Amino acid sequence: MTQPLTARQQNVYDFIVKTMGDHGYPPTRAEIARALGFRSPNAAEEHLRALERKGAIRIVRNTSRGIRLPAQEAPDEPATDTAGNGETPQGLPIIGEVAAGSPILAAEHIDRYCPLPAEYFTPKADYLLRVRGLSMKDVGILEGDLLAVHRTERVRDGQIVVARLEDEVTVKRFKRQGHHVQLTAENADFTPINIDLRTQALDIEGVGVGVIRGGNGQALG
Repeated sequence: MTQPLTARQQNVYDFIVKTMGDHGYPPTRAEIARALGFRSPNAAEEHLRALERKGAIRIVRNTSRGIRLPAQEAPDEPATDTAGNGETPQGLPIIGEVAAGSPILAAEHIDRYCPLPAEYFTPKADYLLRVRGLSMKDVGILEGDLLAVHRTERVRDGQIVVARLEDEVTVKRFKRQGHHVQLTAENADFTPINIDLRTQALDIEGVGVGVIRGGNGQALG
């Protein structure tokens, strides 16, 4: 942050940070307005622009949840073995393409390491998954972003999950009713994926706990 914030701007910034910590994605303008008692989303937009001018956030245009925190931007360079002793680099592994049938954290899937502690996210992140495509763009998860993922098989309706469907790993919003699961994109151009657990295999690789602006290269999502 390069300039001090007014009390109202600090409230908006704190709400953004809390929403990203609780849900793994930023709030919409309407959600900010509703939570902080603004008369309209336009008032929230004015505060967001002020925060951007002061360097507190970065706005991604043409997305409803296009808010980024510069403090969470991933460094461009990978961690290296500076000691020269072959030890595993410290930080969160960044996962690229995942081969069919192999564990998501297999060594061959790790592009590099990001020097962020797991506890930077709540709950802690176990890895960063590079996003491919725009199926989740309406919650501000874009091509090339890094989705921070907490490994767990226990998920709740409405959470953004990393799911494995046969040979494919995908990022979608989870909803379950009995034996049926629906994986929904946050982009009207994509149709939901419907799974009948009695006849189809579905593995949950984790839940999204944060988003970091990523680098170049192929991605998942």
